Amino acid sequence: MKRTNPLISIIVPVYNKEAYLRECVDSILAQTYRRIEVILVDDESTDTSGKICDEYGQAQERVLVIHQKNGGPTAACVAGMEAASGGYYMFVDSDDYLEPETLAQMADRLADVPGEIVCCDHVVEKQKGKEQVRNGVEPGIYEGDRLRERIKAKLIGEEKKVIPLSRCMKLCEKSLFEGNEIYYDYSLRFGDDTNLMYPVMLESSRVVIMKDAFYYHYRYVEGSLVHGYDEELFSGVERLMAVVKRTAEEKKAPDAAAAVDREYCYMLLYVMKNELRGPGKDYRKRIQAIFGKEKIKTMLQNTPISVTERSNQLLYMGMMYPGGVLLRVLRLILRVYDRK
Repeated sequence: MKRTNPLISIIVPVYNKEAYLRECVDSILAQTYRRIEVILVDDESTDTSGKICDEYGQAQERVLVIHQKNGGPTAACVAGMEAASGGYYMFVDSDDYLEPETLAQMADRLADVPGEIVCCDHVVEKQKGKEQVRNGVEPGIYEGDRLRERIKAKLIGEEKKVIPLSRCMKLCEKSLFEGNEIYYDYSLRFGDDTNLMYPVMLESSRVVIMKDAFYYHYRYVEGSLVHGYDEELFSGVERLMAVVKRTAEEKKAPDAAAAVDREYCYMLLYVMKNELRGPGKDYRKRIQAIFGKEKIKTMLQNTPISVTERSNQLLYMGMMYPGGVLLRVLRLILRVYDRK
């Protein structure tokens, strides 16, 4: 018999988001679905975020606050799960927020079976407007061979994801996370969502893709880790792909080896974009050092990928032919794009 009102643990990793944290937590507490607990994990914030968390913890019985030494987003999520009492987890980033009916609508799609995930759509909140973003696979219920062929086989190695490998926008049955700690690289900042959710998605038994469910609001914050320059990004991508490869092999992901190689090539698009944003005049040397590596050149030459987005086509050209003139043109184009 379907359980209509399971306890849902909403886990919020918090690090230096004082400007947005109250809106985030208020949106969670305003959910029309009432059987929730909220776990705020302060990852040693240096602003007033930790104090704001304590205010909610003291005022609301449903809010549990954890303070921990800075360990990164994955460590914060794991701490939240260890403290959680619910049978289902939902992660919400501390600068994002939810529509009031989010959990009621998502919980209504549950079948009370181990290994199930319900996925909603999201809205990207930018300074100059909003953009609705749907999942890349048609709405419906995916189980058995259909789940394996339509979703699990396409989680990585595709330019456009069938489902974003974000920890957010998903309601997950808790057993999906059990035992996956062996795959976590807590040092990752870029790709930490993939590190957390890829093994979960491969373990899933039932995935529900909701239709026109724009409940989750993702805030695009200028200057954040994802959108600024990160001098350690390439080394982070190498560590990420090492753990993705291990996960794919051990969990017997469909077409694992080829999918991992394609995913690596797509990750290199982010590396190219990041290095083009690098400071000073040495960006060309850094790009040529990375894409001149024999391992990288061989992978790009031997791994055909589909690149349809115009911006990615330009970046891909730079990866294949990292010459000086082309890189200067790409850097100029990216600077114009960043000003929009």
